[in-house]
Amino acid sequence: MVLAVTAGCKTVTITPPGGGPSPPVPSVTQQDHIPGRADAFPAPVPTNAPPTRLHTSKAAHRLPRPVLRKGSRGPRVRELQARLTQLRLFQRNPTGFYGSVTAAAVAALQRQQGLPRTGSLDRASWAALRALTRPPTRAEMYPPTSRPVAEPDPRCLAGRVLCISKRSNTLAWMVDGRVRSAMDVRFGAQYTPTREGEFRIMFKSRRHVSTIYHTAMPYAMFFSGGQAVHFSADFAAHGYRGASHGCVNVRDQARIAALFHQVVKGDKVVIYK
Repeated sequence: MVLAVTAGCKTVTITPPGGGPSPPVPSVTQQDHIPGRADAFPAPVPTNAPPTRLHTSKAAHRLPRPVLRKGSRGPRVRELQARLTQLRLFQRNPTGFYGSVTAAAVAALQRQQGLPRTGSLDRASWAALRALTRPPTRAEMYPPTSRPVAEPDPRCLAGRVLCISKRSNTLAWMVDGRVRSAMDVRFGAQYTPTREGEFRIMFKSRRHVSTIYHTAMPYAMFFSGGQAVHFSADFAAHGYRGASHGCVNVRDQARIAALFHQVVKGDKVVIYK
């Protein structure tokens, strides 16, 4: 079947766990005490003795005060995530947001170090992490992609190649085996999959509009019929909650704009899992 080169793709939304004697007073120790229980269930006091107060140290039962916790944002979270990555406890690139993935990674560190597993970063956990890791570089703290760029396919190691991994959802622009730039990408839906294999850039269109779906495809670089690498405003706005009709969507407009001016007709495109 012959596909029209000018055909394009558009973003679609996927719809694709008695009176007797008073009982004796039990001896209360710091180890037996649970904060709050003494007020809810007071121990009986002998009627012939003056009331006494039971002094228990609450500090022994307090969890360490967190330095960072779920919901924290900013450069300190990025450094935390980059250091956890060095220990292979954090499997994504730093985002600067302390969410459930970061909390799980901190809990794993705390388990390894014999610390209370709170999932929040306290001073003891931070000290242990710093002792086990080196200060991360700025590039490690501010990577271009959400996930680490995948190990390149062997076909990407020679020449000028758009090396696109479906496993990591990343595109790496490689020249002679070296990564020059990288960016997040997403692919086609189940019934409109992005083709896999080795291709060549056939032509480029800076302000392309799909002739099928009448949607904008800025910085389009066509590699197989109507399938192209291009900027997607929907991907930029909604992330991975959608998919394309087969194209390789990029959400970083500045990065694909720069890439568009570097790629030339005939450059290789490798799409692999």
